[in-house]
Amino acid sequence: MNTRITHSWQRPEILLMLMAAAVPISFAAWQALLNNFAIEMAAFTGKEMGVLQSLREIPGFLAFGVIFLLLLFREQTLAYVALLLLGIGTALTGFFPSVLGLYLTTVIMSIGFHYYETLQTSLALQWIDKQTSAETLGRLIATGSMAAILTFGLIWLGSDLLQLDYQWLYLLTGGITVLIALVAWRAFPLFPQGTEQHKHMVLRRRYWLYYALTFMSGARRQIFVVFAGFLMVEKFGYSVSDIAMLFLLNAAMNVLFARRIGRLVGRIGERNALLIEYTGLILVFSGYALVEQAGLAAGLYVLDHLFFAMAIALKTYFQKIAAPEDIASTAGVSFSINHIAAVVIPASFGLLWLASPALVFYLGAAMALISLLLSLLIPDAPKAGYEHRFSRLAVES
Repeated sequence: MNTRITHSWQRPEILLMLMAAAVPISFAAWQALLNNFAIEMAAFTGKEMGVLQSLREIPGFLAFGVIFLLLLFREQTLAYVALLLLGIGTALTGFFPSVLGLYLTTVIMSIGFHYYETLQTSLALQWIDKQTSAETLGRLIATGSMAAILTFGLIWLGSDLLQLDYQWLYLLTGGITVLIALVAWRAFPLFPQGTEQHKHMVLRRRYWLYYALTFMSGARRQIFVVFAGFLMVEKFGYSVSDIAMLFLLNAAMNVLFARRIGRLVGRIGERNALLIEYTGLILVFSGYALVEQAGLAAGLYVLDHLFFAMAIALKTYFQKIAAPEDIASTAGVSFSINHIAAVVIPASFGLLWLASPALVFYLGAAMALISLLLSLLIPDAPKAGYEHRFSRLAVES
């Protein structure tokens, strides 16, 4: 592979944007079609959906394995391989319309998705300047959302107008991701890394607040990813095209606001941004528990998704407090921490869902409250040596 830059567009930020676009073409399609595909083709209930989502999160829990793969491969190369697995797993989904088949293809897709997300975080924090990282991360979200808009439009066109079955929809979207990964692999050089990264697991006491917030983020996010969409289909009877249009609206909101949210994070600071996110999520999750109107539920869903864009603040917080050589290793470790609860919650809450869907969302609101309390410990100007408000007390004592 070429290691020299020969064209002006062969820059790290362009590669990050291209790969950011490739991910939602597969994952957004998989997610938008999942509830209808699982219910119509594989006769899923909340129990099977909970098990599937727990299986989907296991590769995320094992994301620390990226650290050991770095002994053999460069991060950039591993990112391409992960994209290929994501596309292949998605493309195969429609060919296995059964409980076991959906479990297996989900695991393949998930390995690619979670390992790529780990690597993207690491590469972005290494390649992007701290002064502009929040806005750049917002731009990456907007790029992915624009690709998601095209994907949802493609799903709507294929499902409603062309009457394509699930098999062809999954094959088309997964195949596009595979194609983009291969093009990126051939077209871009290997970019240098400013600091040699650790090739072993790194757990540092001074990062404890970041670990705690990451853990709670993973636990809380499962309520949205697993059960908010399932609520739309099971309680309000949303069709494939309805879900696709809802996802389309979410993506459009990200295109309009993600970069602005990144700028806002840079202006008001990580702590204030996270306080806004968690306060909003407490209200949204409580709303899910009480809502009885399909339109209002859709509004909560869009607002929920928009609040999650504020999670840019958690990444920039870590970038400010981390030693440069810790970034790759900690990205893998934190992704695993993020998925500890994610492995358990979907299956256990899937059983709870059978008894009380409202209780599932009230517990999500409680998780958001814990996150809000933890975020109060973030300093006004976090940096290495001043990772949380107790750090200064420790130094002064």
